[in-house]
Amino acid sequence: MALNTRKFDPAAYLDDSEALAEYMADALESGDVAYIADAIGVIARARGMSTIARETGLSRESLYRALSPEGNPELSTLIKVLDSLGLHLTAVPNQKGSG
Repeated sequence: MALNTRKFDPAAYLDDSEALAEYMADALESGDVAYIADAIGVIARARGMSTIARETGLSRESLYRALSPEGNPELSTLIKVLDSLGLHLTAVPNQKGSG
């Protein structure tokens, strides 16, 4: 008997601002550029890519492409999308920082 499975979509579980912020914080802490771009894309899909596209002035297609694990979004794109999502980047000292 075959086991029926479905692809896991984290966007289905990002249903409040705190969950969005935690997911984004985890991605940023990883330092993995592909994971960070993908996480922003997942959060954008959770909120509605059409809405994000309209609010940022970017096309849905370019957002999907830029915010995929293979994407390479410009910083300006990331800032626009994060602003639309009600999130912002914050710098904090890391453990190996000087000072």
